[in-house]
This record gives sequence, C-alpha cells and structure tokens, in this order.
Amino acid sequence: MATTVQAALRKLLPSQLPPSLSTRPGNLYEVLSRYPQDGIGQRVYQTRWGAKGIEGSYWEVTRTKLKCEGKHGKAWGVLVWKGKRVSERDEKIPGGLKYRWAVGESRVNPGFKPLPKLSS
Repeated sequence: MATTVQAALRKLLPSQLPPSLSTRPGNLYEVLSRYPQDGIGQRVYQTRWGAKGIEGSYWEVTRTKLKCEGKHGKAWGVLVWKGKRVSERDEKIPGGLKYRWAVGESRVNPGFKPLPKLSS
C-alpha cells in the first residue's frame, strides 16, 4: 500500500524540483528565495571564498526584490569581511548571478594550502 502511494506522489511531483526546494548552492536569488521574507536577515557567502582561504566573511541581507520565481532579482546587504563589518549601510550585493552562493559564513575548504609567497 505504501509503495502505491509513493508511486502516485512521484507522478504528481515534477521530475526536477523547483529551486525553492533545493538545498544545494545556487545563484544568490535562488538561495534567498528558499527562506521566509525572501531571505532578509540571512547570512550568505560566495562558495569560491572558501577555495581562496577566506574565512568568516558573509553578506547579511537587509532587503530583496526577487522576480522570475526567485531566479533573478536584486539584493542589498551589509558586508562582513574576515569578521569585521566593512559596510556602514546596506549596499547592492554584486555577483548575484555570476557566482554560486550558500547560506552561512565562508569556511576554508578541507585540504586548502595557500600558495607560497614569491621572493623577488
């Protein structure tokens, strides 16, 4: 009985889940659209920051204007870079579509090794 119900539910659901139900990193607007009030108050970061060895950096979202079911839009926030607040007031968050974003603070990827400094 349970398998017939599961099969029936699978037929009703789309084959690809909408971005609002995904838990993977995506563009900034897809990530923000998963949360109440379109992500206002969330801390978001570019996933590439961890690959560059940047820790404790994030944007705290203060307002958003999302469109196209959360795939495009605009977002404003306050930048905290390496634990220090950089922005005095909210500013437009750049790179919303260009980079992959996730919720939280940036963390260094496991196995990260900084490049050796070149001596001249």
